[in-house]
Amino acid sequence: MNFVISDLLPVLPEVFVLTMACVILIADLMIRQNDRLVTYMLVQLTLLGCSLIIVGTHENGVVYAFHNMLVDDLMSDILKLFTCLALSMMLVYSRLYLTVRDMFTGEFMVLVLFAMLGMMVMISANHFLTLYLGLELLSLSLYTMVALKRDSAISIEAAMKYFVLGALASSLLLYGMSMLYGATGTLELGAVTKAITSGAAEKNLLVFGLVFVVSGLAFKLGVVPFHMWVPDVYQGAPTAITMLIGSAPKLAAFAFVARILVEGLQPLVQHWSGMLIILAIASMAVGNISAIAQTNIKRMFAYSTITHMGFMLLGLLSGNVEGYGASMFYTVVYVIMSLGAFGMIMLLSREGFEADTLDDFKGLSRRSPWLAFLMLLLMFSMAGVPPTVGFYAKFSVLNAVVQTGHIWLAVIAVLFSLVGAFYYLRIVKLMYFDAPESHTPIAVDSDAALLLSVNGLGVLLLGLLPNALMSACSASVQLSLLLH
Repeated sequence: MNFVISDLLPVLPEVFVLTMACVILIADLMIRQNDRLVTYMLVQLTLLGCSLIIVGTHENGVVYAFHNMLVDDLMSDILKLFTCLALSMMLVYSRLYLTVRDMFTGEFMVLVLFAMLGMMVMISANHFLTLYLGLELLSLSLYTMVALKRDSAISIEAAMKYFVLGALASSLLLYGMSMLYGATGTLELGAVTKAITSGAAEKNLLVFGLVFVVSGLAFKLGVVPFHMWVPDVYQGAPTAITMLIGSAPKLAAFAFVARILVEGLQPLVQHWSGMLIILAIASMAVGNISAIAQTNIKRMFAYSTITHMGFMLLGLLSGNVEGYGASMFYTVVYVIMSLGAFGMIMLLSREGFEADTLDDFKGLSRRSPWLAFLMLLLMFSMAGVPPTVGFYAKFSVLNAVVQTGHIWLAVIAVLFSLVGAFYYLRIVKLMYFDAPESHTPIAVDSDAALLLSVNGLGVLLLGLLPNALMSACSASVQLSLLLH
C-alpha cells in the first residue's frame, strides 16, 4: 500500500489525538501527583483542538483515505464532534469524584484519549479491518478503566466479565466478517455491497456470516439476549467509568452498526431487519421489566440502556432515510440524557459514599430544589414525557416504524415505554414526596454544577426546538450512507 500525503487530511483529527495521547503520557511522568489538574487541562485542550480540526477539515461530500479503508463524511464529523463534547462533559463531571478516590491519574486521562481514538476510527471506518481495529482499541481501553480501582473486588470482577464476554463478542464478529469475505472476496464495505447486488456473492455463506455479525454487534450494543455483561459492569465500575461506557461509545456503536448493516449489507436488509425486530422487542421487554426490580440506580440505568438500545434498533430496521436519521438522533439524545443522569449521581456522591441506591435520592427536593428539578427533567426525558427531547426522540423513531407498515411493532414499543415510565417516575416520587435519609450538605464543584444545569435545561430546550438537530442527523445519514 503506497502512502499518499492527501490521505492525511481526512484522518488529521485521529493523528492529533494519537499524538497528544503520547505527549500527555510522557508529560505526566514529570508532573507531581498533586498537579494532575495540568494533565486534565491538557486533555480538555486536546478535545477542543480535535473539535476545531474536525470543523476545519470538513469538506462537502464524501472523502476516502488509505485506499478506501477510511471515510470522512458529514455523519462521521457530527458524531466525532458529539464524541468530543461527551468526553469533555464526562471529565468535568468526574473530576472531583475521581480526585477523592485517588483515581484522578495520568493513566486514566491517557486511556480516555485512546478510547476516543478507537471511537473515531470506528466512526470513520469503511473497511472491516479498520472497523475491528477501532472496536478493539476502544474495548481494551474500557476493560482497563473498569479495573482501574485495583483494591475494589467488585470492579475487578466487573472487568473480568466485561473482558471475557467482550472477547466472545469479538470472536463472533470476526467469524462473521471472515464468512462475508469468503462470500464476496472483499473487506471493503462498498465493494461488499456491489458484490451482493451483482449476484457474485455466495448467498448461503452470506446469510450465515450475517447472523454472526449481527450477534457480535448485539453483544457490543448490549441488547437482549447478549446483555448479560451490562448490569454487572455498570454496577461494578466506578461511576465515572460507568458514565463513560454509557455515553460516548454509544455514538461509535451507532456508526459501527450503520456502516456494516446500512452501508455494507443494505442489499440484505430483508434478512437483518427481521433479526433486529427480535432483538429490539426482547431488549425493550427484558430491559424495562428488569429495571423495575432494581434498588441500585446504576444497575437500573444499565437495564434502561438495554431498553434504549432496543429503541435505537427500531429506527435502523425501518430501512429508510427517515429511520436511520431518527436512530442517529435518538442515540445523540440518549448520550446527552445519560451524561446528565450519571453526572447527578457523582454530584451527590462524596468521599467514602456512593449515591448509587434509589434511597439516596429520597427528599432531594428539600436538600437542593434546583438539583431535584434538573433530575426531574432528565427522568422525564428518559421516560419520553413531553416537552423534553426524549419524547421527540421516541416519537421520531416510532414514526419511522409506522411508515414502514410495522404498526404492531410501534404499539409494542409504546406499551413497553409505559412500563419504563414507572421506574423513572419512581425517582421523581422519591425526590419530591419522601423524607431525606441524610441531611448532609451537597458540596459540588461550581463547574460541574453549572454544566449539569446546562445539561438539564438543554434536554428541555432541545425538546422545544428539536428540528435543527434532527435535520442535521437526517441530512448526514442521507449524504453519508446512501449516496456513495
